[in-house]
This record gives sequence, C-alpha cells and structure tokens, in this order.
Amino acid sequence: MPRPAVEPVLRFAPELLLAAQGVRVAIFDVDGVLTDGRIYIGEQGEAFKAFSTLDGHGLKLLAQGGIVPVVITGRDSPAVRRRVADLGIAQAVYGASDKLAAATPMLARLGVGWDAVAAMGDDWPDLPLMTRAAFACAPAGAHAEVRAIADHVTHAQGGHGAARECCDLLLTAAGRYVELLQGHLTTLDGGGS
Repeated sequence: MPRPAVEPVLRFAPELLLAAQGVRVAIFDVDGVLTDGRIYIGEQGEAFKAFSTLDGHGLKLLAQGGIVPVVITGRDSPAVRRRVADLGIAQAVYGASDKLAAATPMLARLGVGWDAVAAMGDDWPDLPLMTRAAFACAPAGAHAEVRAIADHVTHAQGGHGAARECCDLLLTAAGRYVELLQGHLTTLDGGGS
C-alpha cells in the first residue's frame, strides 16, 4: 500500500518564491559555494577539494526539475572537473577570469535571457553574474558586498549545503519540489514502478 503524500517541511517566504519564479538556468561558483572556500595546495599543486553530497544531489534534482545547472569557476582543477562530470553537469566553464564573458555565450546557446537565470556566488568575481541574474543567492559565509545584493542568503555555509538550499528554493518556486520529494519517497519505500 503506497504511503500518503508527505507535506514538505521546508518553507520559504512567498515574496522569495515569487522572485525566484521563472528560473530556467542556475549558475554556481565552486570555491566558497560548492566547497567551503579553502584551497589545499601541496608540492604538486592543488591536491583536493571537499564537496557536499547534499549540494551534489541538489544539482541533480535541479536538472530533473527542468532547471539547467551551470558551473562557472575562476579556478580549474582535476578535482572540480571530476565532481562536475560525476554530477552530469554538461554546462561548465573552468578558469574563467571574467565570469560574465563566460556566461553570455553559454546563455545564448541555451536560448535563455538573464530574466530566467539564478546565480549563486560568494565573492566579488561573482557580482557581474549576480547583479544581472533574475535571482541571486549567496552562502552564509559570502563577502559582505555579495550578501548585500543577494535576494537570498542561505543559512548553510558554502560546501555545507548552501547550494542545496538554493536548489530547494528554486525547485519550490518552480512548483517541482513536492513532486520530486514524493518521487524519492515512493522509490525509497519500494512502491512505484
């Protein structure tokens, strides 16, 4: 016997959901957003980065919910490329010194204007994207100037579920969160096909 529908516990302010409606592409920075911002450098260069599985699953859910996840990062490393590939994110730019210049042709290829874009960043290089995007999000530990222009500052820190919080918000605004949650419950309890 299938379980009854579950009411989600996550709640976002109605004005926040209204601001996030219509997003079709979500751009994420890496260092400070998908990671905690620390960079480990050994003799051979950058050794590793720590990523949150919560964030990773959120990015996968975005794609399932019809919102294209995009990664645009100022650094390039094998660890970041591996994580992006593992998550199945097809749209990514690495080593972007000018993130706006990197985003503009990508959005044109996707046929999406800034009025349908969300951007999540934590420092000044992310400001050009965040100020143009229809919806801007920042992790709790972001620089003060970035937090000041963000539509939403997450409760979670970068690399510790901040991107997932943004993903959940975008999926809720798109009306897809409950459906995706219910699908996971059905799968987990053995019901469904």
